[in-house]
Amino acid sequence: MAVAPTLTDQEIASLTEIPHPTKDIGASIYGATKVFPDYQAEKGESYLGLVHGIAHESSVSLVAVLQAIRAQRKGFETALYFFGIGSLNCLHTRGFPTIGAEIFPGMRNENGQLERFLGEGGKVYACRLGLALHGAREEDLMEGVVPCHPLDLQDALIEYSRKGAIINTTWMF
Repeated sequence: MAVAPTLTDQEIASLTEIPHPTKDIGASIYGATKVFPDYQAEKGESYLGLVHGIAHESSVSLVAVLQAIRAQRKGFETALYFFGIGSLNCLHTRGFPTIGAEIFPGMRNENGQLERFLGEGGKVYACRLGLALHGAREEDLMEGVVPCHPLDLQDALIEYSRKGAIINTTWMF
C-alpha cells in the first residue's frame, strides 16, 4: 500500500504553480525539421572514428559508435579505432557478475552497438598498448576486433587522411 507523503504549504504551492507534467508520454517536445541534407557517401568515401573514451565515464564512446553505424549505413567505408582507455570498450569480457551480464540496464551498450557495427561490415581496431595500460588481455577482445600496435594509430590517421576520409575524433580524460 502506497503512503502519500505529508507536504508543507510551501511544497504544495511549489507543485501547483505550474502543472506537472504538461504533456503526456509520447508527446513531442522538439521539432523534427532536419536542417542539413541527408548526405550519402559518394563512391570510395571513407569514415574513421577515433575513440579515447570509456563506457560509463561519459557518452563519447557510445555516441562515436552510433555515428559510425550511421556513416556506414550512408555508404561510407567505415572504421573505428579505439586507443588508450577507449580500447576497453572492445572487451568481450565486460559484464558483472559474469561475462555478458548487466548489473544495471545498459551496462554493455557499447558492446551491443559494436556487435551491430561489426555485423554490418564495419572495421574495429583496438590499440594493444591501451589494453596493456589498463590490465586488459588481447585474448579478451570481442570477436572481429583487430588488435593494433601502438605505432599504428598515427599510420591509420595518415592512411585515412590520404583517402580523403572524414575523421571524427572523440576524446575523454
